Amino acid sequence: MGERVHKIAIYGMTCDCCSGRVDRVLRANPEVIDAKISYQSDSGIVTTTDKLSTDKVIVMVNEAGFIASA
Repeated sequence: MGERVHKIAIYGMTCDCCSGRVDRVLRANPEVIDAKISYQSDSGIVTTTDKLSTDKVIVMVNEAGFIASA
């Protein structure tokens, strides 16, 4: 099974609690291996199995209440 790295922009985060929320939402998915979320740079680097598309990662972030794009 391979890995995929998704680099995404995430808007609407204003503090560590916001980035923590995005991190928790992403890590709740068993296909997510690692997530590094930064509210300071409005970005995230998410490592997943190759089963998870960038579009799905974006949908998960959007469902958490933030705006994400590739």
